[in-house]
Amino acid sequence: QVQLVESGGALVQAGGSLRLSCAASGWTFSTRGMGWFRQAPGKEREFVAVISGNGAYTDYANSVKGRFTISRNNAENTVYLHMNTLIPEDTAVYLCAAARTPGMTLATSQYAYWGQGTQVTVSS
Repeated sequence: QVQLVESGGALVQAGGSLRLSCAASGWTFSTRGMGWFRQAPGKEREFVAVISGNGAYTDYANSVKGRFTISRNNAENTVYLHMNTLIPEDTAVYLCAAARTPGMTLATSQYAYWGQGTQVTVSS
């Protein structure tokens, strides 16, 4: 049974940092690309970052490029999102997702499994 469990969300002041984790189980972890998405109240879910199954390739939304870093530890079946220089516009529920393939994709339709999310709130 596939499971994705996010953790690490918190209330933080603008300019601060957080590290989100997503623990995965139920498949051979390295065979799927992993993505982070976020959804703010009243807004559509949006792509944040993606990493390929082997960890060699990454991509980011323009709004987080240079501030966020995605990484993964295939030995521990975990993907991370390191968030620096947080701004109030980063406030959202952050969800991790497992892609249908080992490659990278930004489209939500190409993700097979989703976690429940973890809340990040950035105060000004």
